Amino acid sequence: MLPQPPRHPPLLAVLATFASEILAVYWSLLRLMVPTLLLVKALELGGATHWLAKALAPLMTLVGLPDVIGLVWAATLLTNIYTGLAVFSQLNGGLDLSGAQVTVLGCLMLVAHSLPVEAAVARAAGVSWRATLAIRLGGALALAASVNLVCRATGWLAAPAHFVDFGTGGNGTFADWALEQVQMLLMILLVIAALMALLRLLRRIGVERAIHRALSPVLRLIGIRGEATNIAVIGVTLGLTFGAGLLLREVRSGHLAHRDVFLTMAFLGLAHSLIEDTLLVMLTGADLVGILWARLAFALVAVAALARLPALTRRLAAASN
Repeated sequence: MLPQPPRHPPLLAVLATFASEILAVYWSLLRLMVPTLLLVKALELGGATHWLAKALAPLMTLVGLPDVIGLVWAATLLTNIYTGLAVFSQLNGGLDLSGAQVTVLGCLMLVAHSLPVEAAVARAAGVSWRATLAIRLGGALALAASVNLVCRATGWLAAPAHFVDFGTGGNGTFADWALEQVQMLLMILLVIAALMALLRLLRRIGVERAIHRALSPVLRLIGIRGEATNIAVIGVTLGLTFGAGLLLREVRSGHLAHRDVFLTMAFLGLAHSLIEDTLLVMLTGADLVGILWARLAFALVAVAALARLPALTRRLAAASN
């Protein structure tokens, strides 16, 4: 009997599975985003937005951003990039930001976001909260300040930014505001669907494999060795949570030294989910060179420096145990 060709699932079944994946992601985001948006609106109505922005002003001044943008980063730190974009969309109507400023903001959001969740994931993999917060927050501010200095010195990205308008930021009644938020959340659903479809396409045409081939020798060069190299590349493409999960499995098996775990998690903290998160932040009008290539170069240099400071690495790795 001749071998039967492999049977592929019907198109409708594939589409239904894909739709359920989109809705699962969207629902998990809504549970975080809606309370945050309501909180930001309550702060605005109560006059607390001004005081919170003032509290965050020194950090925003350090990187050349308006005080109120601190609210965007605060929302991103506590929840995720989607919520940060939603808060930014609320504020953007009254701001006139340059391409340099949204690129700097993008650097902050990409390096330091979802810290309650991602720091817990890193802790499970063997890296302490203190070390994670130092690397993520310090790295975000250092990268953003560096990009800001380059932009100011060269005039790079001085033109006004073009943000994808989610239809928010009006000054009408509360009902008008609520309607705008619903429109914005529906727009985000479309963004999620398009993004997930694009990621599948990129995976199908081999973009992830190309990233793996390009990064593996560089990671070995900066001190990330053995199986940790493969895990770091996976985290770079698929995200910190997935990479840390694989790392945790290797730690429990005894295949990785604490030094390798620490360096891998440090690298993933600074540069993970390079495709998905970068595409999201580009909606602000941020420049690809600043939010992707500068971020990746910064992560490589920072981890190379850590790897060459054995006393510091040993101390941080020991503190993570």
